[in-house]
Amino acid sequence: MSRVPKRIVSIWFPHLAMERWRIVARRDRTLPGNDVPVVLARDGAHGPVIHAASTTATARGIRSGARIVDVQAIHPDLHVEPADAQGDAALLDRLVFWARRWGPWSARDGADGLFVDVTGVAHLFGGETALLDDIAGRFTMQGISVRLAIAPTSLAAQAFARHGEERVICGPDDLGARLALLSVCALRLGFDTERLLDRLGLKTIGALNNMPRVSLMRRFANLPQGRNPLIQLDRAMGREADPLDAPVDQVHLIARSRLAEPVMDAGPYLPDLAWQLCTDLEASGRGARALRLTIYCVDGEARWMDVAFARASRDPTHMLRLLNGKLDGVDAGFGFDMLTLEALRTEPLEATQTGLDGAHDADADVAGLLDRLSARLGARHVSWSHWEESHLPDRMERRVTALGNDPQVPPVVTAERPIRLLDRPEEVTVVYAVPEGPPAQFIWRRVTLRTARQSGPERIAPEWWRDKPGSRLRDYYKVEVEDGRRFWLYREGVIGDGRGEEPRWFLHGFFA
Repeated sequence: MSRVPKRIVSIWFPHLAMERWRIVARRDRTLPGNDVPVVLARDGAHGPVIHAASTTATARGIRSGARIVDVQAIHPDLHVEPADAQGDAALLDRLVFWARRWGPWSARDGADGLFVDVTGVAHLFGGETALLDDIAGRFTMQGISVRLAIAPTSLAAQAFARHGEERVICGPDDLGARLALLSVCALRLGFDTERLLDRLGLKTIGALNNMPRVSLMRRFANLPQGRNPLIQLDRAMGREADPLDAPVDQVHLIARSRLAEPVMDAGPYLPDLAWQLCTDLEASGRGARALRLTIYCVDGEARWMDVAFARASRDPTHMLRLLNGKLDGVDAGFGFDMLTLEALRTEPLEATQTGLDGAHDADADVAGLLDRLSARLGARHVSWSHWEESHLPDRMERRVTALGNDPQVPPVVTAERPIRLLDRPEEVTVVYAVPEGPPAQFIWRRVTLRTARQSGPERIAPEWWRDKPGSRLRDYYKVEVEDGRRFWLYREGVIGDGRGEEPRWFLHGFFA
């Protein structure tokens, strides 16, 4: 039996970030006119840089990577919007599974493309040309432009989609001849390797393929696989394996209960739903992190309520405890005839055995408590500390919701810190300060306080990679006043630092 030749579709979204921004922004406000250059900005090493540019901006010569301030100096009418790289990545992750309508395997291609394995399925769409027409049509209806190509390998399909003509359909027999016409840039070798090949006079893939392999292997032996021109060439030609790293299909678990006649109370049916869903979760080796209970009314309306878990669970008793009272006050109309309990998010969960001593699992007890508090009070009202790497005390800790965020071990702080920090440091008026030292007397909240003893300073410099240019350093002092209270004060800036006028004093915390 002859082997079916492999067929890979490369789907490239050349303007994904800008087109997604337009789709999202159109819902809330009026977009700038077509004659206005629009760019999306992201943080760069020396200030905001251009992440994506509109067609009008590109026509004016504005390119990705340029600094916003430099472009604004040339184009005063530039319209700048923040980029949303995480939102773009999330959309691409969803499209990976959505694209499996055209083939059983699909995977991401960098930050702006997809691969779909369509081996043996093109005839279901009327041929490969009709298949590409269907792909282009579906994305065009969503307002997303694409460039497409089909080839026997993923790297070849990617090269044709990004550097070849529109909608290339390349078979195994003419793969070498058609790749030979493309620039070596189509192999995605990186700037340094491409510049070296250009200096050697190897500007096309055909010229690279005609070179003696021994000399090229010697010159590029130390390069990683993704930057080695010989390895990339063999992958594109099909001489070396080029598999798709396709993510596993998302597990969708849902339990349904169809009723013979409409009812008004869902309580008696919830235990069976929870047991059915937990049985399916156990069979798949997973636990639920979020559930959705939906009731379908006879008038065609549907109403739902969500619950979340601090950690994955498939305990039906715990699920029922969280769902208890969720349907109180829900208008069922003329009754409902179907209920569903769906696991919105799942995680792998191994079976555990209770200890022989009968002791409780402390982590499970805490997770259950968090689930019950979040179900009663709301997820945003139950939070704990999230620690971040920072020199500044007010940036080291922030509050995050307990559900969806794992607890962290507090960082080790070598210097003494107050038991309480103010959310925002409060400015104090210094009546008299020792030169380059702490205030001998200061006014805080209209009360004059005299310093009895002090220690310091502890100097904390600005974080140059995050703070604006001109930010001033801080000198922290531990100050004890005459009535025994101890404060944490800092002076912002020093005299003559060239970053402002007189230094300012702030109270930031309290010691025991």
